[in-house]
Amino acid sequence: MDHLSAEVVAEFPERGMQWVKDRVEAVVSETGEYVRERPTQSLLYAFAAGYVLNRLPLGRVLAGFLRLLMFALKPAVLIYGAAKLYQATQQPE
Repeated sequence: MDHLSAEVVAEFPERGMQWVKDRVEAVVSETGEYVRERPTQSLLYAFAAGYVLNRLPLGRVLAGFLRLLMFALKPAVLIYGAAKLYQATQQPE
C-alpha cells in the first residue's frame, strides 16, 4: 500500500502536466472555432483586452505571481524529493 502511494505521488507531476496540456489544447481549439464563427466580435474583444492589459501594472502583477510561485515551489520540491527518496528505499535490491 505504501509503495503504491509513493508511485502515485511520483507520477502526479507527469499526470498534472498532461492534464494542463490537454486543457490548453482544448481552449486553443475552442478559441479558434469561436474566432472563425464571430471574427468582428472577436476583434473587438481582443482590442478591449489589449486596452485593459495596457493599463494594468503588469510588472507588479508578474512580480507578485513570481513571488507566490517561488513560495509554493519550495514545499512542492520537498514533497517530490521525499516521495522519490521513499520510492528509492522501497525498491528491492
